[in-house]
Amino acid sequence: MAPECDYLEATIRTVAEIHKQKRPGDILAFLTGEEEEMEEACHGISAEIGKLGDEFGPVEIVPLHSTLPPAAMSLQKIFEPAPPAGRKIVVSANTGETSLSIDGIVYVIDPGFAEQKSYDPRVGVESLSVSPISMDRADMRASLAGRTAPGKCYRLYTERSYNQDRRARTEPEILRSNLGNIVLILKKLCVYDRVHFMNPPAQEALSRALELLSDLGALDGKGNLTRLGNIMSEFPLDPRMAKMLVVSPRFNCSNEILSICAMLSVRDCFRKAADEEAARARFVDTDGDHLTLLNIYNAFKHNNNNNDEEDSSWFDKNFIDYNVLKSARNVRRQLARIMSRCKLEMCSPEFNGPHYYDNITKVILAGYFTQVAHLECTGHYLTVNGNQYVHLHPSSSLGGKPEWGVYNECVSSTGMNFIRTLMYVPPRYYLKNLPDSCEAKLLEL
Repeated sequence: MAPECDYLEATIRTVAEIHKQKRPGDILAFLTGEEEEMEEACHGISAEIGKLGDEFGPVEIVPLHSTLPPAAMSLQKIFEPAPPAGRKIVVSANTGETSLSIDGIVYVIDPGFAEQKSYDPRVGVESLSVSPISMDRADMRASLAGRTAPGKCYRLYTERSYNQDRRARTEPEILRSNLGNIVLILKKLCVYDRVHFMNPPAQEALSRALELLSDLGALDGKGNLTRLGNIMSEFPLDPRMAKMLVVSPRFNCSNEILSICAMLSVRDCFRKAADEEAARARFVDTDGDHLTLLNIYNAFKHNNNNNDEEDSSWFDKNFIDYNVLKSARNVRRQLARIMSRCKLEMCSPEFNGPHYYDNITKVILAGYFTQVAHLECTGHYLTVNGNQYVHLHPSSSLGGKPEWGVYNECVSSTGMNFIRTLMYVPPRYYLKNLPDSCEAKLLEL
């Protein structure tokens, strides 16, 4: 199998070689899906084909990726015919494997890698790593070549690698995910049992999910759903985020928590641009990334009057993707309807009042009290739950490194663990509310 660092260059060379042969037909090239990689591939292919000259015909390079702005990956553009006497080259993540069938594709290039999510229940760390694809995914990619005409799949790995280094089938996602929300739903349906899983997850993953739900107050001592858990199960969210929404009226800040949860449910709203950092700085709250997300949503609502026809100049000036904020607004409206159905009050504290930020902090902690980290003298953070050394994610807007913080997620990248979406929390806020196990660990530090 070719080293991972080589597959991008090999893909670019293969595309150029196919085009050089002047054979008709469009090309579908698979990559792992990382945004920088997609951009690099499109630029590299354009440069290599540009060296060949005009005699080989024009090309149109179209990226296909779920996190690209819709204007860049519009279905109309993907399905448009190739330029006259030329060809279309689609650079795709795994979106192109099963989600779409594109007419005109004759050649498929399969480097043999894809991004795959995994979850470690012992330490609560989610990782997204580049891994070899399974045999069934390789066969699925090959089947896309020549659906409307005879075609060919170029696999950039050996037959030995296909037969010996790859799983026969892709591991089901339920075996690689946090099971908190799934277990909560099954408890709501009164069908919780391992036999109800087609692919039963590890017992440790189920035990961790039950432990989390118990700590959140969603389950009683006998493992039955509590009144709080019953309301939490109404929300299509991680149980910790659902807990935030349920308790927010008690702290008079349900409107603010709704906006934060909506922003946490969508991807990063900033476009890649030279002035991206300057744009972020306009919304930064150095006390926490959650408050920065709240500032972005409030600014969006204020400048666009919460209508469906927005002024594009505001988004262009701030390098913000309109479609991401529109998605966040739709998510917020859906969650607000659920809160109304559950008779949870919609309220907001006085913005300049003494408890505005304190109440928001307490609500976030009510959901994520098991995800607290302490700054060690080494400059790294140590998580209270799991005692894992972690680093502050580079995207954080915090001013400096707070001594204590509550984080939204822990992710693994480039062999290191990062805590992402962190908020400063005074220890006095959560010493009273932590489960005994977490409080004991906290007091030891």
